[in-house]
Amino acid sequence: MRKYAYKIRLTIAGIVLILAILAIWGIYPVKILDLQFTALMQRALVTSVYASIILFFIVVLFTVAFGRFYCSTVCPFGILQEFSALILRHKKKNTKVPNYPFKHFICAIVFGSMFAGSAVLIRYLDPYTIFGSAVSLSIFGLIFTLCVLAIVFFKNRFFCTNICPVGAFLGCCAKNAVKTMNIDSEKCISCKMCERNCPSGCIDVENKKIDNEMCVKCLKCYSICPKSAIFYGNKKQEFNPSRRKAIIGTSAVVLLTAGYFAGMKFTKEFAKKVKDIILPAGAKNANRMANKCLNCNLCVKNCPNGILVKSNDKFTAVHIDYKQGKGFCEFDCHNCGEVCPSGAIKRISLEEKQNTRIAMAAIKSDMCVKCGHCVSACPKGAITKEDGKIAIINASKCIGCGKCAKICKPKAIEIFGIKEQKII
Repeated sequence: MRKYAYKIRLTIAGIVLILAILAIWGIYPVKILDLQFTALMQRALVTSVYASIILFFIVVLFTVAFGRFYCSTVCPFGILQEFSALILRHKKKNTKVPNYPFKHFICAIVFGSMFAGSAVLIRYLDPYTIFGSAVSLSIFGLIFTLCVLAIVFFKNRFFCTNICPVGAFLGCCAKNAVKTMNIDSEKCISCKMCERNCPSGCIDVENKKIDNEMCVKCLKCYSICPKSAIFYGNKKQEFNPSRRKAIIGTSAVVLLTAGYFAGMKFTKEFAKKVKDIILPAGAKNANRMANKCLNCNLCVKNCPNGILVKSNDKFTAVHIDYKQGKGFCEFDCHNCGEVCPSGAIKRISLEEKQNTRIAMAAIKSDMCVKCGHCVSACPKGAITKEDGKIAIINASKCIGCGKCAKICKPKAIEIFGIKEQKII
């Protein structure tokens, strides 16, 4: 079993990667993405649904017990780097990598901001968000991914071990895990095969140590060790508080606090100046969406009418543009809420979605040709018309789905955004 452990784990990771890509493309059910760490944490914070909170703690406790298997088997961006490393081979890249402290500072400030209610900072470094952006062909996601793959060529999974905030968080949980990777000094012959093949650069054969904070549990060393000197199991951990660790810990706490207050500021002011933005039902308002959306673009790829667009110079998060796709929000669809892993778009029932006002329609009387097509098109029966007169919109019934504007050939109907979504 030891011999095949790496291949089995790699096969599982490959299946997860394929399912994640298919999910973002809207081909496969997206529940596999509900386990993505940052999205799961955000959903637990935003929705306070017990299932999300419990699932989040299961991921954390699993890491505390068994180490960073999440990074090698569940995270699609980490898996992408691993498969890329198999292709982008470089003789000098598999060397020891120092455990740099700046990842803890990055982790502290971005998660501090997130705890305060804003995902503005985390979305630029979150591995799942970057992966989703790249797969959905977002310029930012593609550029960031290419940069990380360039790092992979020289330093393999350096991003996962020394930059990624999720990796830093899980690394702290895994450092003194119940089950860890270790070297049996009596069996080890110092061939350094494990050290040369470690994608994390976390093995120090000379001192017979493995840094389990950096180790992503790929099981490669475990499988290739000719003397079975690498073992996965219990080992007494030595608690050695040092001045350097104390300084790093204190600095991280300070940055966590700074990130928290920065997040508070973002939460209150980030989208104040935004006007006329139309958002999918369940997003509530522009300020909330700007602070909660991770920009993974999963909803964009799964919108059947193609009206959801990626962040742009008009708005920093996903939003609706009725000039795109079929030009209106399908009345019997709430795919965006169903697939959103972060809770930025709430998972409301279809009935609630059908009664949520996301925008308002207005008729330009000087342009209306009195054809009455908008009356039959409105799914809420909010438009009425008497013979020979222009159509009238009942504001108490209109939900702003945009179907009337789409069908209106003289373009006499305008859809405009509202400050706050509400049930009518």
